[in-house]
Amino acid sequence: EELSEMDHELKQGTKQTVAAELGDMLFAITNLARHLDVDPEQALRDSNTKFEQRFRFIEEELAKQGRKPDDATLDEMEELWIKAKSKK
Repeated sequence: EELSEMDHELKQGTKQTVAAELGDMLFAITNLARHLDVDPEQALRDSNTKFEQRFRFIEEELAKQGRKPDDATLDEMEELWIKAKSKK
């Protein structure tokens, strides 16, 4: 239900109504975490850590080529992101 409402607001709403729907979605996700007995703050921290590790991988791979993320195209970054995701 919240996804449908967000889709509607993204197409026809204002920044304010999109923000309100995003808040509703965050509330719903937090409530889902409670039902699943998952700490939502820890889950978000873990996701942030995973993102940082993957981005660091991208930076390291580009550095091997003497480049920085600003020097790479979005396609190159996406390719490296997929490679980073495959590493565990």
